[in-house]
Amino acid sequence: MDVDEKNQVLTTNIWLQMSWTDHYLQWNMSEYPGVKTVRFPDGLIWKPDILLYNSADERFDATFHTNVLVNSSGHCQYLPPGIFKSSCYIDVRWFPFDVQQCKLKFGSWSYGGWSLDLQMQEADISGYIPNGEWDLVGIPGKRSEKFYECCKEPYPDVTFTVTIRRRTLYYGLNLLIPCVLISALALLVFLLPADSGEKISLGITVLLSLTVFMLLVAEIMPATSDSVPLIDQSHPSELVRMVPAHEEARGGQGGAGLPAQAAPLQPGQRGDERGGRATDHQRQPALHRLPRPGRCALRPHPRLGRRVWPHGLLPHARR
Repeated sequence: MDVDEKNQVLTTNIWLQMSWTDHYLQWNMSEYPGVKTVRFPDGLIWKPDILLYNSADERFDATFHTNVLVNSSGHCQYLPPGIFKSSCYIDVRWFPFDVQQCKLKFGSWSYGGWSLDLQMQEADISGYIPNGEWDLVGIPGKRSEKFYECCKEPYPDVTFTVTIRRRTLYYGLNLLIPCVLISALALLVFLLPADSGEKISLGITVLLSLTVFMLLVAEIMPATSDSVPLIDQSHPSELVRMVPAHEEARGGQGGAGLPAQAAPLQPGQRGDERGGRATDHQRQPALHRLPRPGRCALRPHPRLGRRVWPHGLLPHARR
């Protein structure tokens, strides 16, 4: 058994067991002593055209046509094995703690209920081979009839529901625990000072790690909008919390996200690259506060007894 979440296809190895009675194939044991059973090749006698309705195989009929075993009373037994590919809706909302239910719907393709009375037998899972990723919970079956506008007779079908549960050890160690640890590291970014270069480095590292895990989940999940894993829904919230500016609760001061943290460091970096001189755009916010020429003068200090520069002006402001 294999589940392809990306294409939403369930692959199973099944032996079908079909039996019926054909009165034209009876014989007298006294006339043919020692002949208890006869094996007829496929195509020599009639057999029901049972197919998988929700097949996802290119050939549609994936069974291997074997011989039909017939006994003296006309009882026929047909056991065709096959690797069936069926369409299955995968609900990944609770990934990796999800339980999936895939249906296998069998029925006759051309015979109605008046010509072929399809009955159900319970599925035998004694020969099931355990899967490393999924645990088989059960395969309950149900017989139903459907009526069409063209015909008065019913068309019976048998539907087996394959219930499987994902084994979470692999995804817990390789995906779930690392995501929780990275989310915890994201909280440490806000404990570092805003002018610290390590804060930006840690924030970018956390962003890249979250992006990598988002890509890993996207590779195995189906491209559908019906259901999104909860673990994948938490990643965008982490990215939103890391990228924009945040507002701290103390004193009403604005806490900085990565763009706001990089802004005060950028002028200093530019100044170092250009020999320590600030650009005109950087000097403009400071120059508009200086007094006009002729209005800047020393004033006497009441305690020191000498003239000093006005508060907020530097001696090199006249340059």
